[in-house]
Amino acid sequence: MKWIFIVCILMSNILFGQKIYWQEGLKLNWDNFKSKVNNQRGTNVVAYTNCGWSYSYVKSSNPKAPIKIKVETVFNENQSWKDVKRINDYVLLHEQKHFDAAEVFARKLRKEISEKIKTSSDFDRSFKSIYNRILRNYQDFQKRYDAETKNGMVEEKQAEYNRIIAEELENYKSYRKS
Repeated sequence: MKWIFIVCILMSNILFGQKIYWQEGLKLNWDNFKSKVNNQRGTNVVAYTNCGWSYSYVKSSNPKAPIKIKVETVFNENQSWKDVKRINDYVLLHEQKHFDAAEVFARKLRKEISEKIKTSSDFDRSFKSIYNRILRNYQDFQKRYDAETKNGMVEEKQAEYNRIIAEELENYKSYRKS
């Protein structure tokens, strides 16, 4: 019986170990980029970070009942790619900031949820529009980040975004995952 339990634990790590959840102080490393496929067209792409959010909720059929919503920032190892011949610590920092930016917008989402969604009825009425608006802002930010830094190659712009992302993490620190 003990062996079945150990095998189950090992299998769950293999099956579900492909995701990293954002944590304060946890930094990505090149071993986290496990995809062998570069689906990002372009010769100036050295690495690609696949990250975003997952959410879950527990709600009642009673429209006045409180609701619990959990939002997590996730990095998908098996969908993140690197060109092993061109990677370096500077590129890794750029990719880390994609992950950190995802956490910034997860915090913005958590903030709006905490302010506007208290009940099952609130969820049904507002969650989808709040989520979609913040998702669009997040996607626009990520595109602008890559465009303005030229995927991290413009050092002054990269430094500016490093500061912006760090400030936003600090500004929304009360909305860290609990």
